[in-house]
Amino acid sequence: MSKTLIIAEKPSVATDLARVLGKELGKFTRDKSGAFYQNDRAIITSAVGHLLEQKKPMTEEGKSLPWKFDYLPVIPRKFELEPIKQSEDRLKKVLQLARSKDVTEIVNACDAGREGELIFHNLVRYGKWTKPTRRLWMQSMTDEAILNAWHGMRSEADMKPLTNAAVCRSESDWLVGLNSTRALTILQSRGGFNVTPAGRVQTPTLAILTQRELEIQAFEPEPYSEVWAEFDVQSGSYSGRWIDRDWKKNDHPHSRAERIWDSEQAAVIRDRCRGKSGTVTEEKKPVTTVAPLLYDLTSLQREAANRYGFSAKRTLQLAQECYEKHKVLTYPRTDSRYLPEDYLGKVYGIVGTVAEQNPEFAPFARDILDNKRIKPNRRVFDTKKVSDHFAIIPTGKMEKLTGDVQKLFEMVMARFLAVFFPAAVFEDTRRTTLITHQDGVTDAFLTTGRVLVEPGWQAVYGRKAGTSSKEELVPVRDGEQAALREIEIRNAMTKPPARYNEATLLAAMEGAGKLVHDEELAAAMSERGLGTPATRASIIEGLISQEYIVRDGRELLATRRGIELIALLERIGLKTLTSPSLTGEWEYKLKQMEQAALPRDSFMEGIKTLTGEIVKRVKDFREAQQQVELPEMELDCPSCHAHGLKNTLDAVSCRSCKFSIRKVISGRDMADEELKTLIVDGRTGILHGFTSRFGKPFEAGLELNDKFRATLYFPAREEDEAAGVEEAVKVASVAIPDMGEHDVMETAKAWKIPSLTLGKEHAAVSVSRTILGREIPLDQVLKILAEGKSDLMKGFISQRTKRPFDAYLVFNAKTGKIGFEFPPRERKYSAKNAAGKTEGKAEKTGRNAAKTAGKDSKSGGLPKRGASNNGSGNIPPGTKIGKRAGKKLLPGCSRMLA
Repeated sequence: MSKTLIIAEKPSVATDLARVLGKELGKFTRDKSGAFYQNDRAIITSAVGHLLEQKKPMTEEGKSLPWKFDYLPVIPRKFELEPIKQSEDRLKKVLQLARSKDVTEIVNACDAGREGELIFHNLVRYGKWTKPTRRLWMQSMTDEAILNAWHGMRSEADMKPLTNAAVCRSESDWLVGLNSTRALTILQSRGGFNVTPAGRVQTPTLAILTQRELEIQAFEPEPYSEVWAEFDVQSGSYSGRWIDRDWKKNDHPHSRAERIWDSEQAAVIRDRCRGKSGTVTEEKKPVTTVAPLLYDLTSLQREAANRYGFSAKRTLQLAQECYEKHKVLTYPRTDSRYLPEDYLGKVYGIVGTVAEQNPEFAPFARDILDNKRIKPNRRVFDTKKVSDHFAIIPTGKMEKLTGDVQKLFEMVMARFLAVFFPAAVFEDTRRTTLITHQDGVTDAFLTTGRVLVEPGWQAVYGRKAGTSSKEELVPVRDGEQAALREIEIRNAMTKPPARYNEATLLAAMEGAGKLVHDEELAAAMSERGLGTPATRASIIEGLISQEYIVRDGRELLATRRGIELIALLERIGLKTLTSPSLTGEWEYKLKQMEQAALPRDSFMEGIKTLTGEIVKRVKDFREAQQQVELPEMELDCPSCHAHGLKNTLDAVSCRSCKFSIRKVISGRDMADEELKTLIVDGRTGILHGFTSRFGKPFEAGLELNDKFRATLYFPAREEDEAAGVEEAVKVASVAIPDMGEHDVMETAKAWKIPSLTLGKEHAAVSVSRTILGREIPLDQVLKILAEGKSDLMKGFISQRTKRPFDAYLVFNAKTGKIGFEFPPRERKYSAKNAAGKTEGKAEKTGRNAAKTAGKDSKSGGLPKRGASNNGSGNIPPGTKIGKRAGKKLLPGCSRMLA
């Protein structure tokens, strides 16, 4: 009997399909291996995300491609695929099912969109399937949506344009990413292997952060003054700020009506108004604000970042869990904020369910139904603005949720209901107090206020009529005299632009089309921006993992490494890689391809030409650098004393030995005179303009160590100098195993052991008197040193989670470091249950592995930065991993070379 093979993107979706389609096709039974479901009419299986990736570049002999310009550009005659190792077993099972003689048709049930189309198409290509295919296009995972999609499946011909666009996007990113990365890595690897990833989306995103960081570093604050006054009227008092009524916007970026740039002028205003009275006038006008649009993924990520501090990646994980596991939200990886026009009936049903089953939101749902607020409204229902998917809304299924999942669900529910409520109405008050002087000069003081008159949609968020967003203003009569009770000058400095956080960077990526001057390209980017809603989180995380940017609290900073890459690309003349215009051009053409208006071959020819140009520019730049000859430095080598040092754009070096000093150190271009001072004297003075790897400027000096390498030394800080003269009092002696007896000194901030022999070094050990909010008493310090471990200490506060935890403090006699050791955790499962739980995690592990699949194709199989030597992953220095306990160097504890 012939069967239909249905391939979902994830195991959880396959499970849902078996449950729902079983109502029409007959009950499905699960295979013993757990890899598929089957009955007499169909087989349902799944991938675990991507199962295949672009094959890594190889030589004709089948060896890894050398990192040399001779082998670039890499442009395969035919793009070949290879299995992703982590999910190879799943691939074999899917291929085995597809080749089964019983299977006569294959249905693509992967996620609706380019990426789902690519996953299925790669399977067809790799498996060389010739059986007919159809497309199951599901917009949500409710039973009704699945059945509707089943009855309205699309043909292979219908999907061909989208398939072409998906494959072109994948192959183009691979070509540009791999060749750019390899060319830049070769350029940057003089004297060592320096992997320099670059790509169509991540590099322009890095450029946005870099430009902001450079603006902040170049910013010079300007002082200004404001004059504030306190006025008394019959009903009470209020404050007002002086304004220039003739002010108009000008070229000064920090100019405002209330800012006074001359401090003497501010003093004149204060002195002439002191003791006077002013005449009060008021203007009141209603201001309406409509509810914001429904969420797409990017707007959801932005608001979750602002409200809860969730990263874009975390928000996507939560939304995906709500969609896949709990079925309470529609498909989250969407770039649309609208619903189809034929969705009114569905919305009525969802709101009705909320009114009956969700006590928290039921009053608002009943209000919507009672007042018949669901109407054909272009701000909600607009089929033309629905792309592959519609906005994120509740599905109508109610389930008990907890923690962050509940927070995210409530955000979506509130937005969904609010969009059907009327506008909120505020009353804006603009109060002006005029003080007129005898010479005819008039000073104006402005006071503003806003009161909510009609809550409208804001009622869903708990706002009530009569509440004020600012301090409530006391009432006044028009023309009333206000006595000036107090007046003062407040001095301030202009501030640089704020650094990007996750929310503002997502907004910048989404609106990157505004940076593109070509109208057609900007229009194409208006729908997608840099990346897609589904990929922006991974782009940000990728930049962090490559050390181009770093998280500092909620802020995102371009590191020195990131800033240097953008500067290098500009010197090379590769603005194509730093500007969003490349993405705009691609999106414009891919959109044409999706509409069958552009041939696939035409697009790919342009990409191959671009790839060759990128490689050529980098290669020409390197050759130009190598041809530059600078006058030799007439100095003796400090290492071998040979006369005359080679001088290039990159370094000063000796021809007779290995002595070399690079000309760029910690982001600072070293002048020849500074290098001469370092070589002759062995040390420079304190220099400005260095930049840390986190992009922060610092000052330091350079000195040659005993191996004649240039190293940084730092100026004494005030706190260090204070510590140097800080009174240290002996409070105890302690016998440390194999080290003898040592004095323990007490200072205001730490317990110190002045000198210990650690290997070949003499070092001082310092233990902060307070570690993570927990005071460390002397008796525990003595126990740590004498026995290597303290008692179990309670009340430490995690810097990351802000939660209390218990731990031992331990002393490593070999390194002199103090670390944490955590107590064993109680087993939550018996051995039998634990084994079962491990088996249950296998499928989840496969899914997680698949999420990272395909990334190597963009970087050309590059070695990962930051991998630890023991192969256990990116583990912070000082951390020891055990089955039940870990040890980690503590904040506030140090080992200082004596």
